[in-house]
Amino acid sequence: MNTVLMVLLAIASVVLIATILLQEGNSAGLSGSIAGGAEQLFGKKKARGYEGILSKTATVCAVFYVVLSLVLVVLEK
Repeated sequence: MNTVLMVLLAIASVVLIATILLQEGNSAGLSGSIAGGAEQLFGKKKARGYEGILSKTATVCAVFYVVLSLVLVVLEK
């Protein structure tokens, strides 16, 4: 049982790392802070596209990672 949970934890961590690295950065540098501030609020909606999928995947993997970590700690006692 412990081995299966550890393998799932390793898979979740690799997927979490990959989804975070594939995401686009939030800041656009100095020009983004001067000119593109309103665009972030009212402009591009990325919730349905590739960025949205990566964001949701990262969130699910992060929750899965934390839950698996806690379960493994409880089972070690």
